[in-house]
Amino acid sequence: MTADRISATFAACAQKGRATFVGYLMAADPDIETSYQNLVALSAAGADIIELGAPFTDPMADGVAIQKAALRSLAAGGSLAVTLEIARRFRIINQTTPLIVMGYANPIHRMGYAAFAKAAAEAGVDGVITVDLPPEEDAPLRTELAAHGLAVIRLATPTTTEKRMETVANGSSGFVYYVSVAGVTGAGVGSESDISAGVERARRISKLPVAVGFGVRTPEQAAVFARISDGVVVGSALVEEVRAAVEQGDPGSSVKRISVVAQSLSNAIALARTVRSVH
Repeated sequence: MTADRISATFAACAQKGRATFVGYLMAADPDIETSYQNLVALSAAGADIIELGAPFTDPMADGVAIQKAALRSLAAGGSLAVTLEIARRFRIINQTTPLIVMGYANPIHRMGYAAFAKAAAEAGVDGVITVDLPPEEDAPLRTELAAHGLAVIRLATPTTTEKRMETVANGSSGFVYYVSVAGVTGAGVGSESDISAGVERARRISKLPVAVGFGVRTPEQAAVFARISDGVVVGSALVEEVRAAVEQGDPGSSVKRISVVAQSLSNAIALARTVRSVH
C-alpha cells in the first residue's frame, strides 16, 4: 500500500471529524527490543501514523531530547538498517498504521538511494522525511522512492514564502510536515494565528494534508493544533518518557509510560474539534 496507506489514514480521520495523531519514536531507543515494544504500544494507544527516527550522529534539526535519544540508540546498536528491521517486525503484526522513516541524508546516501528505497518498501515503510535534504537536491532519492510508491514528505516552516511553498509542494506526497516554529524539535511553538495561516497556505498550494509538529508537548497544545490542521506530530514528549525510564533504571517501563502519554494525546486530538464546537 505504501503512500496510499498515509492518504487513507488522513481521509479516515477527516471523515471522523478529527485530526490525525502522528507519533514519533527513535528506533533502538533505549534498546532494539524495547524500541519495538514501544512502537507497538504507541500504535495501540492511538497513534494513527508513526514516525520512526533513524539515529544519526549529528541530528542538526533536533533538540536535546531527540539528540540524546539518537545517542542512546547508537550506543544500543541502532542504525538505519536496524530502523528498517524494527519497521519490518512491526509491519508483520500491523498492516494498517503508516510508518514514516525520519532521518538525515548521510546514512541513506551511504546505504545507497536505490538500496534504501527497496529495503524500506520491503520493510513496509510508507514514506520518508529527510530533514536536511532540500527539494532542490532530493531528486535522486525521490526518484528511487517513487519507484516503490513511497511518499516524499517535506517540511514547511513559518518562514516559507508563497513561492517557496510551491517548490516544497512540487514532488511532495503523503502530507506536508509544518514546523510550528523556526527552530529545532521541542523548542516551543509559534502563535496559533501565524501557524493557522501557514497551514492554510501549505494546504492550498500542495493539495495535501498538513500536519503540525515541533514543540507540541501537552494534550492542550495538541488540541489547539488539531483544530487548525489535518494532523498533529508529537515527538519529544514521547521520547522524554524513554529517557525518564532509563534514568530510573527501568528502561522497560518506557512501554507503559508511552502508552499513558500517547493515550492522553490521542484523546485530546480526537475531542479537540468537538470541544470547540460546544463553546
